[in-house]
Amino acid sequence: MPTLPRDQPPTPQPHQARRMAESFGVDPHRYDRARPAYPDALVTRIVDGSPGPHVLDVGCGTGIAARQFQAAGCTVLGIEPDARMADFARARGLPVEVTTFEAWQPAGRTFDTVIAAQSWHWVDPAAGAETAARVLRPGGRLAIFGHVYEPPPEVAEPFAAAFRRAAPDSPLHHQPARRPLDLYQAAYTKFADTIRQTGQFTEPEQWRFDWEQPYTRDQWLDLLPTTGGLTHLRPEQLTDVLDAVGDAIDSLGGRFTMHYTTLATTAVRLSAP
Repeated sequence: MPTLPRDQPPTPQPHQARRMAESFGVDPHRYDRARPAYPDALVTRIVDGSPGPHVLDVGCGTGIAARQFQAAGCTVLGIEPDARMADFARARGLPVEVTTFEAWQPAGRTFDTVIAAQSWHWVDPAAGAETAARVLRPGGRLAIFGHVYEPPPEVAEPFAAAFRRAAPDSPLHHQPARRPLDLYQAAYTKFADTIRQTGQFTEPEQWRFDWEQPYTRDQWLDLLPTTGGLTHLRPEQLTDVLDAVGDAIDSLGGRFTMHYTTLATTAVRLSAP
């Protein structure tokens, strides 16, 4: 789908698109309610491969991933540039510092794990990798991960057509309705390249988790407004898009199954020479 930019960079330099990057807090309650969690197998693999329980969550949003790591026994600190998202996460028990990762001051603190859940493309890749290396303890793990959404064509095509009508000037306007998985995998390969260039990590690994989730019409229409391309639409534009998608889901019997792939790029901090 063309308007899920927390999952796929919308521009060649997405970390510079601050207006879109910081637009997700327009409705943090909906965002937290509608956005999917991460595969338990991913969380377990990261926790089991880390030297300790202290986690830094870069771009924590409302704390969806952070709460999963807390439930796995970790102590998590969030970094989030949007104060609205940070306030929501704090109200649910996550300590959060409001800043970008590039501007964040660790003040001597170090961590066993640095995670970035569908947020790393909003971080300057070179600066982010260097900062992660600086705050990770030897043997600590950097884990960058996110979902690839793959709705059926019967849902994706009407959405794309309605979005193009509603937002003809959007940078997402010309993207195809369904984006091949290999485009997302290429983005995660680039993440690995910047990690490798620091010279401070083991060879990055690429992980993949495939899963499915059923959605009713109402559940999917609840999630759609949390996506980056739609957070900027005027109410009447958003209504037009949601009506078109709702009609498409109704034609499928009021529900459909979403195919997800969760990708991860991960590497371990080398010991100091």
